[in-house]
Amino acid sequence: MRARLIVLQILVVSLIVVLVVRLWQVQMVRGREFVAVATETRTRDVVVPALRGQILDASGRPLVRNRTSLVISVDRTTLERMPDGGAAVLTRLAKVLEMAPDKLKQQIRACGPGVTRPCWPGSPYQPIPVDDRATTREALQILERQEDFPGVTAEIQARRYYPGGSEAAQLLGYLQPVTQHELEKRQGLKASFSGVDLVGRDGLEAVYDPELRGTSGLRRVQVDRMGKQIAVEQQRSPTTGDTLVTSIDARVQSVVEKAVAEAMKSNPASDGAAGVVLDVKTGRVVAMASMPTYDPAVWTGGISEHEYQRLLSNKSGKPLISRVIKGEFAPGSTFKISSVSAMVADGSPLRGTYQCPSSYNVNGRAFPNAGGMSLGAISLHTALVKSCDTVFYRAGYEEWLRDGGNKPKSKVKEPMPSMARAYGFGKRTGIDLPGESPGLIPDRAWKRDLWNATKNEMCKRAKTGYPEIKDAGRAAFSKRLANENCLEGYIYHAYEAANFSIGQGDVLVTPLQLARAYAALVGDGKLRSPRVGRALFRPDGTLVREIKVPVVGKLPINKETRDYIRAALSEVTSDGTAAGAFNGFPMKQVRIGGKTGTAEVWGKRDTSWFASFAPAENPRLVVVVLVSQGGFGAESAAPAARKIWEGIYGLGKNENGKQREAALPSGHPVERLPVIKQDGTVAQ
Repeated sequence: MRARLIVLQILVVSLIVVLVVRLWQVQMVRGREFVAVATETRTRDVVVPALRGQILDASGRPLVRNRTSLVISVDRTTLERMPDGGAAVLTRLAKVLEMAPDKLKQQIRACGPGVTRPCWPGSPYQPIPVDDRATTREALQILERQEDFPGVTAEIQARRYYPGGSEAAQLLGYLQPVTQHELEKRQGLKASFSGVDLVGRDGLEAVYDPELRGTSGLRRVQVDRMGKQIAVEQQRSPTTGDTLVTSIDARVQSVVEKAVAEAMKSNPASDGAAGVVLDVKTGRVVAMASMPTYDPAVWTGGISEHEYQRLLSNKSGKPLISRVIKGEFAPGSTFKISSVSAMVADGSPLRGTYQCPSSYNVNGRAFPNAGGMSLGAISLHTALVKSCDTVFYRAGYEEWLRDGGNKPKSKVKEPMPSMARAYGFGKRTGIDLPGESPGLIPDRAWKRDLWNATKNEMCKRAKTGYPEIKDAGRAAFSKRLANENCLEGYIYHAYEAANFSIGQGDVLVTPLQLARAYAALVGDGKLRSPRVGRALFRPDGTLVREIKVPVVGKLPINKETRDYIRAALSEVTSDGTAAGAFNGFPMKQVRIGGKTGTAEVWGKRDTSWFASFAPAENPRLVVVVLVSQGGFGAESAAPAARKIWEGIYGLGKNENGKQREAALPSGHPVERLPVIKQDGTVAQ
């Protein structure tokens, strides 16, 4: 027993000696080192996002501006370094924000194949916002207990605000985080993006993103080992982005939005509609609306999977897509301005006499006039006013014959396709918006190229048919068509030339292309590349640059021909195909000229068009309306265009029975740029 006590005493003394030696080592030998580590401050670089520039209409009214809000963000890389992957932090954060922890985890996941929203589409190395409407109480809970919320920040940030709601949504665009893939693919982005910036993904936000984004600032701060800020070591203030002034008039935009929405609503079968207003004199866009639309605020703070899929689905009409610049449709009789121009340029007399029978035989096939009417001997003026198809069938067929028919000459003239391209059809207008469609002007070369690309598939389908098509009649027709294309798909047939003359068949245009063509016709004959952006201003009101509208072509017809066509179109609303839609319109105050268009679509209702201009004597504005599956041009598009003109000029009574207020009291778009004051506000 005594021996055991001695051993225990020796062990206790040994432990005390070891502790004393270790204490001496810590205090005396390495004391200064440990004191330095304990009190050590670390430096962190905090990126300060720049305030994005606002987007204004022609008079300085805000189309897109900024609103500040408290934003809670999570640094995913910090959480991933924790033993539990940050699960405990997210649980505590979810309790503060009154959210489900699983929802927080979903929000900070990286988007990718097979990952449903919500998820994070940006770089994994930047803070991920999880709540952009946090309360002051929630923010203080996080900031005052930073040790419980490592990697979580609460800051006041600017968020995009759209005063007009869904108005001009596709035109304005939206913002999303810049992705890591983009940063890695384009090294130049690393210098211009801070990692917390948002990038424009569509519309004006995308085209003018470098100017709107500004330059991020930097704050280098000292923090202790708990991550709490001690002092600011260095600070560089961010530079606010430029202000973009557009040619859009917010009042006209509202009028167009309402008229197009009502036109679509009044036609239950309609799956889309569009309206555009162009300034004839300058080529600038005054208003542009596409239906169905959506509220761009859905992108702010992240978008749900359900909402994201709705924006892309056919069932909802793909609201993300602007039918003004991306929708391609057969133009119907609105295209006849090009056909008349081609006829005259090819030698037909401008003031000659033309037969308008009830039908015309094209290579053994009867092509009926609209409604089966016969007008006898008429002028080109009447052919446009009454929209006689058979006059154009004959012209298209005879031009096809002169080029050699089914056995074309080595060098064909193709007057109608050539004139259509001179009007700007079949190619992009070059507008300052992304994703524009080119349309299609078919000719002999196009037909052969198409055949070379599809003949193998057509020959295969000629044998197998289309078993996937449930409609027996349509399946049988498709099989016969495949057989025809297999054997002679390279031939540009007479019926195709006839259909081309009235804007049918394979001819496709966008509403913007049609508006630009009419602006050139009733204006000075010059083809312009439309612009929405008008000028850029620095935050202090200094003009950076004015955005010019380039002239990209000139119509190959003289002023006499242009005036003749314009005079004919000026009677369409009083004596022609749009007379019913404009019955009772005060033409003595403002005379409207235009052309209806009704384009047949396989398996659907007709596409309704109306292209118009005013004042008819000296046009300043062009209005084009399209209603997909809207029926006759005079049935849907023309009444919608009438509402737009009434709103522009303040004609008639509104729904409350009061005199309608004019969107453009002067009758023409705002010509002077707004004055931006030094504080960034607009002078009234």
